[in-house]
Amino acid sequence: MFRKAALAAAAAVLLTTTGACMPMTNYSGFQAIEVNPSELKVGEDTKSTVLGKLGSPSATSTFDPNVWFYMSQITDRVAFYQPRVAKRDIFAVTFDPATEQVLSVNAYTLRDGKVFAYNSRETPTRGRELSILEQLLGNVGRGGMLPRDDEEGVPGSRPGDRRN
Repeated sequence: MFRKAALAAAAAVLLTTTGACMPMTNYSGFQAIEVNPSELKVGEDTKSTVLGKLGSPSATSTFDPNVWFYMSQITDRVAFYQPRVAKRDIFAVTFDPATEQVLSVNAYTLRDGKVFAYNSRETPTRGRELSILEQLLGNVGRGGMLPRDDEEGVPGSRPGDRRN
């Protein structure tokens, strides 16, 4: 009896630890359900037909409103590790400004991307950093704490105040 209970407990612990190490998959962005963006026909489809087939784009170009982007991404996360991007697809659909017909459909994957920091939240400064010792001993020998008599009119002193 004790052997069966111990075996069942060991199996439960093994299943729990194995389940904790299973990756959690997250799908985000545009998901092609009925029509894939690569199936768009250049010269035949227009903005309205693309909207009907694919829906509204994930983003439009900043400088040219005739370029639409459809983006999707799949990430995996295992236990407490950082999420890892498993797959990324970006479709750029370019339209002719005059006729609103599709000029090109370009597909980009994770291999086409480049990693760069949008904002490092650091402002580079010139010069060098002071060490802790330089900060602590930096004012030694530069003068006393009390103002001298010849320093009338310096900030922090009152007019006519003389200390003898």
